[in-house]
Amino acid sequence: MNVGVMHERVMHERVKQDRGYIQVDTNECKGCGLCIEACPPKVISLSESLNHYGYRTATYAGSGCTGCGICFLACPEPGAITVLRLDPAALRRSEAAEMGRKEAAA
Repeated sequence: MNVGVMHERVMHERVKQDRGYIQVDTNECKGCGLCIEACPPKVISLSESLNHYGYRTATYAGSGCTGCGICFLACPEPGAITVLRLDPAALRRSEAAEMGRKEAAA
């Protein structure tokens, strides 16, 4: 195995895969910020735009979610945050397919 492929594999292993995903219902979110403070990986922030009630709502950064659900538990608005856990087996299959494509290209 050449050094370039080895370095790429080590770098790939350092990047943590998302284990979850959150969706924020902007009609329910009141922008209190409790989810932002509670989020361990700090992937939630307040949006720059206002919803139709005039609140800056929570927004997901797009990656880095662990799927822990702490933001859901901290949120006082029922239904404002939905946490989706990603299937670990599906993640492993997609990682293996990605590694196969990278090795085939090298």
